[in-house]
Amino acid sequence: MNTFKSYINQHQNRFLEELFALIRIPSISADSAYATHMQKAAEVVADELSAAGCTHTELCPTKGYPIVYGEKIIDSKLPTVLVYGHYDVQPPDPLELWETPPFEPEIRKTDLHPEGAIFARGACDDKGQLFMHVKALEVMEQNDGLPCNVKFMIEGEEEVGSDNLEDFVRANTKKLQNDVILISDTGMLANDIPSITTGLRGLSYVEVEVTGPNRDLHSGLYGGAVANPINILTQMIAALQDENNRITIPGFYDNVEIVSDVERAEMGKIPFSLDDYKNALDIKAVNGEKGYTTLERKSIRPTLDVNGIWGGYTGEGAKTVIPSKAFAKISMRLVPHQKSEEITELFTQYFMSLAPKGVTVKVTPHHGGEGYVMHPNGLEFQAASKAYVDTFGKAPLPVRDGGSIPIVALFEETLQSKTVLMGFGLDSDAIHSPNEHFGVFNFLKGIETITHFYRHFTALHQANQ
Repeated sequence: MNTFKSYINQHQNRFLEELFALIRIPSISADSAYATHMQKAAEVVADELSAAGCTHTELCPTKGYPIVYGEKIIDSKLPTVLVYGHYDVQPPDPLELWETPPFEPEIRKTDLHPEGAIFARGACDDKGQLFMHVKALEVMEQNDGLPCNVKFMIEGEEEVGSDNLEDFVRANTKKLQNDVILISDTGMLANDIPSITTGLRGLSYVEVEVTGPNRDLHSGLYGGAVANPINILTQMIAALQDENNRITIPGFYDNVEIVSDVERAEMGKIPFSLDDYKNALDIKAVNGEKGYTTLERKSIRPTLDVNGIWGGYTGEGAKTVIPSKAFAKISMRLVPHQKSEEITELFTQYFMSLAPKGVTVKVTPHHGGEGYVMHPNGLEFQAASKAYVDTFGKAPLPVRDGGSIPIVALFEETLQSKTVLMGFGLDSDAIHSPNEHFGVFNFLKGIETITHFYRHFTALHQANQ
């Protein structure tokens, strides 16, 4: 609808300024020092939803940070779209690698974003993409074009595992009742190659601790006679994968989804340059499980990665010690049919078995979640596909994503509805990294495409009643 596009173009500068106001709030859920900022971000989101057209908004308390709920119900006989997003962001560290301060958004032109990109923490993940939905509601409301009911559930703990979201969803199934869930927390292949995420990996995240002597020891007096926890920890980690980068945990692959040759062939048609991929990361070679392509390794296969490792003396200069303790954080990305709790238990049993005498080992599970697959023959995918055709002029490619949004599987289980993942970021947007950014083109195109999704989903839903 050209009226929608005209309204977006007319108000785009205001849309950006309002987004910047939200981005400037350092809503870092991982650090309790930012608790007041988290509360402020929730309040701003609620205010923006009200301004956009929600007739009811509220801050729903949890054991952690509040969940923002909003709704615009125009007719109970019409379908309802539930929008999910999150207002919390990752810590910006390391600060010295940012070209501009992480919470002072700035638009800069890049090769991929000649119209400019918003550089700031949360620009893409997820404030920029969340804000597309807020503005899409405003566009439809101001042009008498909202075709169905809409609800919003915006949380503040996605970046730390959504620990309190499950309780909220299970306690509010009636409030959250919907016909489809719409999420923009993923990406697309390129600005001229739209895509829809049809699969997500699950997650098991643990922290391990290896303890040796009861204090740090002089490495000259005790070296060679006492177990060194860092040495042992690295040996144990190395034993978690074999020479083909296959995970060695017994039972780990028992329930792994076997993707058909047909689907793997379709994945092979996705435009992808291995040279460009390596150049973008400044690496000489790729690495991963033998027998699979780079695209397959980062989407349809499970993985195990060390996310952090520490212990002993790491300050300036030398301090020759055998440390008392060594630590690591380890994440396992899981594919459909692998259950996060089962994998965490398998990891724990195997990792403990790797410990030699002379040390003790502790495994602390953190957060986890299940994988998700959406089939491209559902109404939600068809509606999204038509919306992309309207705005990009071409049908989107179905793509499986390597990331995890654990709550998607929870939504299907508890709310009995499908989720459509309409992300507008790019792989190069550096989410979770310094200099995160989000294209202005992507932001505005996302708003427009979302408005068309509402129209097509309503039409398809009513036609199938």
